[in-house]
Amino acid sequence: MEQHFHALAEFVRLHQGWAAPIVLVLAFGESLAFISLLVPAWGALVAIGALIGVSGISFWPVWLAGGIGAALGDWLSYWFGYRYKERVAAIWPLSKFPGLLERGEDFVRKWGVPSIFIGRFFGPLRASVPLAAGIFEMPYWQFQIANVVSALVWSAVLLLFGDVISLAVRALWAAL
Repeated sequence: MEQHFHALAEFVRLHQGWAAPIVLVLAFGESLAFISLLVPAWGALVAIGALIGVSGISFWPVWLAGGIGAALGDWLSYWFGYRYKERVAAIWPLSKFPGLLERGEDFVRKWGVPSIFIGRFFGPLRASVPLAAGIFEMPYWQFQIANVVSALVWSAVLLLFGDVISLAVRALWAAL
């Protein structure tokens, strides 16, 4: 998987115009309940963030694309949970991780609306919290506000983390 993400980052370096659409798709997949369990894309998002500081890619469109992709992934996961309720647990790949949805349910019950924001930053919870919010019929607008705000913050954190790492490595390399 790592080699695919490296190749993707190299593609973005060579074709900077594709940075925002690729980040949108990666963030969508990382936030979509079923896909994120199979293809964790956060590493590729950090790698693309690292390119921002060294290649001249504009941060703002890439950040916005990441936020939109993440919000859409969680919205679809919420809708899926709302529509299919407890039947979701029997669908692959969630059926292979029986405790995951239960942990998401417990988390949503305990934290309510803030669980959407908190869960965004923790891998397995990122996949199950929006589903659980839909299953428990968290009020739609409360979910969406937390979803969009957390998606924008999450996108900025991953991209800036990569950017800061690349700048620190460049500074260290120059000092040697």
